[in-house]
Formats: sequence, structure tokens, C-alpha cells
Amino acid sequence: MIERKMLEEAVRFCIVGGLATVIHYGVYWLLQQIINVNVAYTIGYVVSFIVNYILSARFTFKKQTTMSNGVGFAGAHVFNYLLQMGLLNTFLAIGVSKTLAPLPVYCIAVPVNFLIVRWVFGHFHKKEQNTDKEI
Repeated sequence: MIERKMLEEAVRFCIVGGLATVIHYGVYWLLQQIINVNVAYTIGYVVSFIVNYILSARFTFKKQTTMSNGVGFAGAHVFNYLLQMGLLNTFLAIGVSKTLAPLPVYCIAVPVNFLIVRWVFGHFHKKEQNTDKEI
């Protein structure tokens, strides 16, 4: 039962993550042609973050968007953003083109992000349940 739930979450996460990644890459691809790649990547990240949070909460993990899981999600994504920026600049430094550099970044960062975000929604959901019981 637990394995099935995790598998279903993983499938939904892939759908949401795929959409967020397409949005992120699309914004990046358009902007990197006219502005600095790091700025373009950051703008794409912010746009995809908003979509990703709403869909992750409601569709992937079947939770309400709340202040506590929003803060946790943002915290997880600060780590994820820093990881992605470090990887992006590493791939650019070793000669991967601006256009292709995000692709290996996503291959590394997406699985890491799943584990962190899953923990956030599970952890903060438990805290919210405990708070509800105390009131």
C-alpha cells in the first residue's frame, strides 16, 4: 500500500515536474538569447516554481497549499535552485552549450528535488495534523 502510494506520487511528480521543467526551459531558452544565462535561468526558475508549488501540493501530494508547506517548499527550492545554478555553471564551464546545459542539470536535480519535496509535504502535513488536534 505504501509502495503503491509512493509510486503514484512519483508518477504525478513526473507529470508536474515535466510541465515545470518545460516551462522553466522554455523561459530560459527564450531569454538566454538576449540576457545573461544566469538571469535567464533564474527567471525561468521563478516562473516554473509558482506553477510547480500549486500543482505539487494539490495534484502530486493531494494537500492544500498552506503557509507552512509553502515555506517548506520554498526552502527545498532554495537548495534546489543553488544546486541547479552550480550545476549549470559547471556544465557551461566544461564547454556544454548554453542551449543544452540545462538538460544534464535537470537529470541530476529533479530526482534530488523529488525526495526533498516529498519530505516537505509529509513533514509539514504531520505538523498541521498535530496542530489541528491540539486546538
